[in-house]
Amino acid sequence: MAPPKYPKGRSLLEGKKVVVTAAAGTGIGFATAKRCLEEGASVLISDHHAVRLEQAVAQLAELGEVVSAVCDVTDEQHVQALVGAAEASLGAVDVWVNNAGLGGQAPLIEMSDEAWHRVLDVSLTGTFRCVRAAMKLMKPNEQGVIINNASVLGWRAQKHQAHYAAAKAGVMALTRCAALEAAEFGVRINAVAPSLAMHPFLSKVMDQDELDALAAQEAFGRPAEVWEVANVIVFLASDLSSYMTGETVSVSSQRA
Repeated sequence: MAPPKYPKGRSLLEGKKVVVTAAAGTGIGFATAKRCLEEGASVLISDHHAVRLEQAVAQLAELGEVVSAVCDVTDEQHVQALVGAAEASLGAVDVWVNNAGLGGQAPLIEMSDEAWHRVLDVSLTGTFRCVRAAMKLMKPNEQGVIINNASVLGWRAQKHQAHYAAAKAGVMALTRCAALEAAEFGVRINAVAPSLAMHPFLSKVMDQDELDALAAQEAFGRPAEVWEVANVIVFLASDLSSYMTGETVSVSSQRA
């Protein structure tokens, strides 16, 4: 089944100020930044790949106001610098999207401590650092939305993905707990859980036969387009989801 037509903007984020991490390249982060711009937001994108970040800004600039800041979410000083860049360029931040994550494949009995900690530090602890920073930034204004990128692997099992699945299950738990605290000062925190969102980088890190097999498991017999995941992020960022917090929304048929 072919994907639907690319959606038109409907001003869902008109006037909003949005930060998106890990937004360089061709993945969900870039698609999210693009959709936010198309919905009327001003956007700051960050990534630890400086050159790719510049290229992303150049691609997005025709759609609206977009600026960038290099950030490695495994470094607290980088995260604080990102907060400073957001305040300087956007002022008050309305939406913060935590997209940074790192995967990998390894049988558990062969997985090194280094590989385990690297995936957890980027995908879970990096998300924690950014959620904490965004909550502090939004608390004085008593409004804002934080959206985390989890994965269906936070719910279900897959061989050779123990570190990534553990990290994404942690992101889901972090989202639930942080949401209760943030609700006290008017900030909402939710997550999306994609399964397989297709972009060129995936073919460089995963075998095509494996990608085809995963796609065949989906209800529509195809992977998601990255912008289909971004659409759900836009919904969670908008006022249409004003009573949702602490939720993880599956963008897939592979919930369990």
